[in-house]
Amino acid sequence: MAFLAQLWLPIVLSAVLVFFVSALFWMISPHHQMEWKKLPNEAAVLAALRANPAPPGQYAIPGVNAPSDRKDPQWVAEMKRGPTALITLRAGGMGPMGAQLLQSFLGNLVVSVFTAYVAAHSVPAGAGYLEVFRIVGAVGFMSYAFASITDSVWFGRPWSSFFKQCFDALVYAGLMGGSFGWLWK
Repeated sequence: MAFLAQLWLPIVLSAVLVFFVSALFWMISPHHQMEWKKLPNEAAVLAALRANPAPPGQYAIPGVNAPSDRKDPQWVAEMKRGPTALITLRAGGMGPMGAQLLQSFLGNLVVSVFTAYVAAHSVPAGAGYLEVFRIVGAVGFMSYAFASITDSVWFGRPWSSFFKQCFDALVYAGLMGGSFGWLWK
């Protein structure tokens, strides 16, 4: 835990920088603007969801209530027939923006703390800027980019979305590496 006392400033600074740049990427930058498309029959889908409301959560179509249900021939036939979908349902509205922003910042802070932990155990005190940048940047990139691989592999998120996430992660990694490199003790 000594690394926290030594590296608290680059931990916080990198989390703040990533938080603001991430906000800019998602609110202003064009590369994420059309990742989420509108269903051609959105009105009918919304009407069906509203007619039989389910609580907020994650759902699969076709779905199962127990793993053994996947052996049911009717479920197997529906899977083969398609389409299939993974849906996250939320309550109406966007939710409290302040709470979401706080959670986003806390997530960035957690990534920065674990990155600092790895750096503190792999880069000697007094190391040069580039040595620190290289390690922190690599760990930061892996943290922000590779977490979403499973979304594309298993859950059908388009690979183009993953590569956009990698671009973002490269920028975040540069901000983290620069912060730590500059303030390394």
